[in-house]
Amino acid sequence: MPSEPSRYRASVWRKLRAAGAVYLQNGVAALPDDPGGERTMRGVVREIREVEGTARLFRGSSVGDRGGLEKTFDEARDAEYAEVLGRCRDFHAELDKERGASNLTFAELEENEEDLAKLEAWVGKIRTRDCFGAPLSGEVERELVACREDLQAFAASVYEAADHGSAGSS
Repeated sequence: MPSEPSRYRASVWRKLRAAGAVYLQNGVAALPDDPGGERTMRGVVREIREVEGTARLFRGSSVGDRGGLEKTFDEARDAEYAEVLGRCRDFHAELDKERGASNLTFAELEENEEDLAKLEAWVGKIRTRDCFGAPLSGEVERELVACREDLQAFAASVYEAADHGSAGSS
């Protein structure tokens, strides 16, 4: 693939990453053998060839070390899940900060609802790439439940404060 302009390489990288590909070597990416993965790879091959690059698509099978390849996929997903877990901790900390500051406003509630929706959408994207059930997937699911429960408790505090006239409506 031509090294310039770099947007070609970046475009291919983004598409492969979004599909959940793992890199086995420099320039060698793998996806699980399913219709979505094949469509993605065929599209990437076409895109590379359109800019005078060289691309080949192979269907392969692992001989004797299938678990090693699955582990590579799981590690990639777990890295993403670990980042989500960090964001969940940040979400709880933000709610605690607002409670501590008695900032129990509808604006804060709406902002935090949006933040949780973004987290859930992000996890949804990771789930579509998680073909083998990475180890951290269950922990992320439990943490999302905890985030929802924490947000519900925060919402109850906002409504209670509004009922007592101490919450802003901004």
